[in-house]
Amino acid sequence: MTSPSIQERLIPDMTCFGCGPANERGLRIRSYPGDDGVTATFTPWPEHDNGLGYLNGGIISTLLDCHSAAAVLHEAEQRGLVTPGSALAYVTAGLDVRFLRPAPLAEPVSLVAVVTEASEAQMTVDVQLRWDGKPRATATALWKRWRPRS
Repeated sequence: MTSPSIQERLIPDMTCFGCGPANERGLRIRSYPGDDGVTATFTPWPEHDNGLGYLNGGIISTLLDCHSAAAVLHEAEQRGLVTPGSALAYVTAGLDVRFLRPAPLAEPVSLVAVVTEASEAQMTVDVQLRWDGKPRATATALWKRWRPRS
């Protein structure tokens, strides 16, 4: 896609390894709102090998976590709880990952995330990593409102 991703629009200076546009060595996930949730495509690197020729579980977990963040950012923006360039509005409070079948190392995978519960205080997201029309991993992510203490 040529339009800016959710991450590029709302957190352009974020250095998060998974979704930070400002981290040149990170995964730099680019997520977009759609009719069936927030979607993304990610092409693994050879360095993401689990030792058996498939996508590493830690990378999968990072993709699920950071893609669910995009769904939360989009929902928060729709509710007027975040503006482009502001500090991160929510942080991961829990991530329940289920690995269902191997994911390829040498082909693009797709991600889809749907916010299932949302309030100002917290949000819950169902997120999947898919390939070849089948879910390879799923997660439920719990996000809590971030309020830094000084």
